[in-house]
Amino acid sequence: MKVSGQIEFSIVEQSAERVVGEMPVQAGILNPSGIAHAGAMLGFADVCATVLTFGGTTMAPGQSGFPLAINLNAARLGNQKDGTFTATSVCVKRGKRLSVVRTTVAGEGG
Repeated sequence: MKVSGQIEFSIVEQSAERVVGEMPVQAGILNPSGIAHAGAMLGFADVCATVLTFGGTTMAPGQSGFPLAINLNAARLGNQKDGTFTATSVCVKRGKRLSVVRTTVAGEGG
């Protein structure tokens, strides 16, 4: 069995306090059962949190000072087969070496 996919989403709002992203449910993020893959949802949340932590400058691969996740926790309460996911990242604690970000990913209708 060959499985392939692609994650595509947009950052639709960015400020020092929060980042909001939107990811349509698309063929590239569906698992073999036809629902959004949890890994795609977690990757979407992680990138939104990283954008918030990094700030307003442009990111590039290998760039120094790039924030790395040291711990990711997820609790999945539901899923969907179509529509759009919205991720909202807010800073809980901002430090010099460690920041804590909470990201909520919601489906259609919250």
